[in-house]
Amino acid sequence: MVTDIPADTDPRELDRADPLARFRAQFAHDDDDAIYLDGNSLGRPPHRVRDAIMRVVDQEWRHELIRAWNHWIDLPHKVGDDLASSMLGARPGEVLIWDSTSVNLYKLASAVAQAAPKTRTVIVTDDDNFPTDQYILQGVAEQHNMTVRTIHSDIDHGVDPAALAAAVGKDTALVCLSHVAYRSGAIADMTAITEMVHASGALMLWDLCHSVGSVPVDLTASGADLAVGCTYKHLNAGPGAPAFLYVRQELQSQLRQPIWGWFSQTNQFDMSGDYNPLPGVGGFAVGTPGIMGVAAVEAAVELVSEAGIDAIRQKSLRLNAYASALVAAELTALGFTLASPADLEKRGGHLTVHHPQAWQIGQAMHGRYVIGDYREPDRIRLGFAPLYNSYSDIRSAVSVMADIVAKGEQDRFDPTPGRVR
Repeated sequence: MVTDIPADTDPRELDRADPLARFRAQFAHDDDDAIYLDGNSLGRPPHRVRDAIMRVVDQEWRHELIRAWNHWIDLPHKVGDDLASSMLGARPGEVLIWDSTSVNLYKLASAVAQAAPKTRTVIVTDDDNFPTDQYILQGVAEQHNMTVRTIHSDIDHGVDPAALAAAVGKDTALVCLSHVAYRSGAIADMTAITEMVHASGALMLWDLCHSVGSVPVDLTASGADLAVGCTYKHLNAGPGAPAFLYVRQELQSQLRQPIWGWFSQTNQFDMSGDYNPLPGVGGFAVGTPGIMGVAAVEAAVELVSEAGIDAIRQKSLRLNAYASALVAAELTALGFTLASPADLEKRGGHLTVHHPQAWQIGQAMHGRYVIGDYREPDRIRLGFAPLYNSYSDIRSAVSVMADIVAKGEQDRFDPTPGRVR
C-alpha cells in the first residue's frame, strides 16, 4: 500500500532515495531537456534500443546479409517469450511480436468470430475503449454478420462490472476491453471480469497497450484468453515498433486467424501452394517481420525487465501520489479537477486532470518545455515513466501548470485543438 506523499515534501529527497534513479541515464536527453510526461503515448529513446537497431544495420545486415535470417527468423518468438515471462505472466509459446496492435486485434477478434457457434453473434465492448479497438470490432462484426454491443463506461472511473454483466449472455462470442483506460488510467479488474465473461461461455480479449511495462499483468492467473498490446509506450521501443499478441495455449489449436501469410506456414521454405498453418502461436504470424523493430523491442524488454515491473509499479504509484497531492494543493483552486480514479491502486501509469481550457494550457506547457498530452473532452494526461521521470519533474510540471493559469498565459493560444493531439 502506497502512503500519501504531502505536497510540501522536498522532491530532491524523494529523488535521492529513489532506487530506480540510475535508469534515467540510460535514456537519451537533449541539452535543453523538456520535462517529458508523455511516455504513456511514446516513450523516450533508450540508448540500448538505438544500439540494437544500429547493431542490426551495421553488423548483422551489413556483414551477414541474407544469412542473418538463420537467427532473425526466430527472433519474434524469442522476444515474445521474454516479454511473456518478465511482465505478462504468460507461458512460453503464448506471446508473439508481430504486426501492429490494430492488425493483431483484427486477427484475434476475427479468429473468435469465425470459430464461434452460430448462436453467439455478439461482440461486447465499451464506449471508452480506444477508438481503434471499436473500429476493428465493428469491422469484424460486419464481416461475420455479428453485432457490437457497446456498454457505457464512465470516462474517469472506467468499466462498470454491473453494466458489463448485464450486457454479456448466451449470445456473446467475445468481450474486448482495455485493461488500463487510455483516457483516465482506470484499471479494470482483469480476473473478475474474465471470470464473468467465462461464466457466460464467451471469450475475453484484453488490450494491454497502457498496461505493459507500467503495471503487473498475470494473463495466466487471470484466465485471460487473448490479448494484444503495443511496445512504444511504457516499453520505449520506438514509434511504430511492432506490437504483440497473446493466445492462451489451450486455444491455439481451436482458432485460425484470417490473414494467411508465409511466416505462419508450416515448412515455409518448401514453397507449397497450399496453406497449412503452423501449430501454436506461430500460426498467428503473417508476413516478413520488421527485424529492426523486433530488435528494438528485445532491447526495450531487457531494460524494463532489468528494473523489474514490481519496482516500476511501486515508483509509479509514488509519483502518482505526489502528483495527486500537488494537484489538490495547487491546481484545484485554478479550475482543475481530477479525471482519474481517486484510489491510486485503481490507477495505471498516468494521471488525468480536467480543465475547460485544457488544450490551450497544454500548448502553453509545451512552450515552457513541459510535455503532457491532451485528450477529449478537455483533459490533460500526465504520464509517469518511472525509469526516467523524477519527483522533481513532477514538482516542476505542476508549478508550471499553476503559473500558466494564474497568469492567464493559455489565453494567447487558439482554443481549437490541432490535428495531432
